[in-house]
Amino acid sequence: MTDQISPSHLDGDPNWWSQASIYQIYIRSWVDSNGDGIGDLRGVISKLGYLAWLGIDAIWLSPITRSPNSDFGYDVSDYIALAPELGNDSDFEALIAKAKSFGIKVFLDIIPNHSSSKHPWFIDSRSSKASKYRDYYVWAPPKSDGGPPNNWLDGTGSSAWTLDDDSNEYYLHNFLADQPDLNWWNPAVHEEFEKILTYWFDAGVDGFRIDVAHGIYKDRYLRDDPIAIADVMDAPFGVAPIFSKNRPEVHGLYRRWREICNEYDPPKVLLGETWVNKPETLARFFGDGDELQLTFNFGFTTSLFEPTAIRRSIMGAIGGLPMGARATWTGSNHDISRFGSRWCNKDKDKIKVALALIFMVPGVSVLYFGDEIGLADSDLDEADLLDNMSIQARKRIGNEKAFLRDRVRTPMPWNSQVNRGFSKGDKTWLPISDPIFGDVEEQIADHSSILNWSRALISLHSEISLDAKIEEIVFSPVQWIYRIDKFLVNVTYSRENLYKTDRLGFDHLELIMTSLGMDSHGEDAKNDDLASHREPVVRGAGEEICAGLVGVGSTDEAHLEGPFAVEIYRIIGQPNDVR
Repeated sequence: MTDQISPSHLDGDPNWWSQASIYQIYIRSWVDSNGDGIGDLRGVISKLGYLAWLGIDAIWLSPITRSPNSDFGYDVSDYIALAPELGNDSDFEALIAKAKSFGIKVFLDIIPNHSSSKHPWFIDSRSSKASKYRDYYVWAPPKSDGGPPNNWLDGTGSSAWTLDDDSNEYYLHNFLADQPDLNWWNPAVHEEFEKILTYWFDAGVDGFRIDVAHGIYKDRYLRDDPIAIADVMDAPFGVAPIFSKNRPEVHGLYRRWREICNEYDPPKVLLGETWVNKPETLARFFGDGDELQLTFNFGFTTSLFEPTAIRRSIMGAIGGLPMGARATWTGSNHDISRFGSRWCNKDKDKIKVALALIFMVPGVSVLYFGDEIGLADSDLDEADLLDNMSIQARKRIGNEKAFLRDRVRTPMPWNSQVNRGFSKGDKTWLPISDPIFGDVEEQIADHSSILNWSRALISLHSEISLDAKIEEIVFSPVQWIYRIDKFLVNVTYSRENLYKTDRLGFDHLELIMTSLGMDSHGEDAKNDDLASHREPVVRGAGEEICAGLVGVGSTDEAHLEGPFAVEIYRIIGQPNDVR
C-alpha cells in the first residue's frame, strides 16, 4: 500500500460521480487517533492513503456535527458545529485538504427530516405555543379521546407522536422521541437548511447523502396511513406510509437544492436515502434531471440472493431509470445486516460474487466500511448494546424480528496489534470482533483475499463507460451471463455450467478474474495481478432477508441457494452468434 499522492482521474469532471466508487465510513468505528475509543476525523485522515490504494473516488462520512448521541449523530443538536469527540475545525480542514490531494471527494450526511430534542430550535419550540420556533416542528392537538392525532408509527413500531404535557400538544417523531420531525411546510426551515448546505459546500464538501430523503414532507392534513396490502420494504409494520412519508412536495425542495448545487464548479452532488418500494417511485427523485443526481436502489439491497431475484432487481432498476440517470448499488450500510452475513452466510466465494454484482454494473457502487474484507455481523453481548432504536424495537416486536444495528457498527480490524489497530485506548466504544477472513494488513498480503478481489473490481468498475448497458446473453436457473461494455460476466450456480463461455461465439475472451482456482483450460487462472483465485469449495447457504423494524436484518429461519462462482472476461473481438 502506498501513501503517494495521486490526484483522481475524475478531477474537474462535472459528472465525476456517474461511475464512481464511494466508501461509507461510520466514523466512530474507523480509526481512533487519540485513544478515547471513538473513531474521529484525524483517524479518517490517517487512512486516506488506504482508500486511494483501494481506488475509491469518494467517501461518505456518517454525521460529524454536535449530537447528544441518542442515535449517534443522527440526532443533530447543531448542524454547523463539529462534535468535539470527533474533532475540531482544523481537523476538518485538514481532512478536506488531504482528501483533495488524493483525488478523493467528500460527502457528509445531512439529516433534514428531524433534529435532536436538544437542538436550540426544539427547546425553544417546546417552551411556548407562541415561540418563534414552534412551527419549525410538527405539533398537533390530541384527538377527542386524548390520544395521538393519527395512526402514524415511528421506526420502532410505536406511535410516532409524543405528548408534551406543558402545552397539551403532541409532537411528531418518525424515529426516536429524542428526534422530533421538522416541519417542511414552514419556509423558515427551508431558509435554515439552505444556509447549512451553503456553509458546508463553501467549506469544501463535494456532496451530501440525504438521510430519510423520501420522508421529509408530511401530509398537511395529518391523515391516517392506510393498512399495507403486503409487508414490503417501505411498510414494515403493516401500515403503508402514504401520508407520514413519500409526499410529492419533497420534489420542489430537491429542485431548489439542486439549484444551489449547480452554483458551484463542478456542481455539488446529492445522494438520497430513498427507501421506496417501486422503481417508478424511485425514478421521480431524479425529476427531469433537476433533482437528486443519485438515489440508493434499495430494491437491489433487499433482494433475495438467488438467481431470478438478483437478476430481476438489477435489470428492473436499470430499466426503471429516467433517461440519463444513474443507478446506485450497495449491499450494506449502518442500518442493515452486512451482505457478508445476510446474502452470503459468511461464505468467501459468495462474498466475491456479491461484490462482483455490486461493481460490474453501470452506475455508482457504494461499499460500507469492512465490506471489502468480507466483514460479517458481529455477535455482541447484551451489555454491549448501545443503539436505542434497536433496543426499543426489540422490546416492542421481539428478539427474533428486530435487527441490532450495533452488530454492523463494530470497529474496523486493521492489523494484529492492540484493538486490531483501531485504537490504542483501554476500551473501545463497541467491542472489536475478529474478522473471519483476516484483517486489512493480512488481506493486503494475500493475493486471494477478498480485499484484493475488491480492489480489482473497483479498478474494472472505473473502466466501464458511461453509456454502457447490460446486454443479457444467457439466463437460466443456474447461470447468468451478461455483457457490460468490454467485459463478459459469468455468474454460475452449478458446476456443470462453469466453463461454457467458449460457445458464445466471441473471437477471444481473456479470463481476468475468477472466484475459482482454475480457468476454462484447467490451468491456474491468470488474473493479471488483478484478483484472487482459489480452489472450489462446497456451496454455502445464503440467508433470507428479514425486513425488520430498523432496517434489513438476517434471520436463521430460512436459507436460500445463492450464486456459487463468478468469472469476468475481457472481450477481444465480437460474437458471431450465441449458441
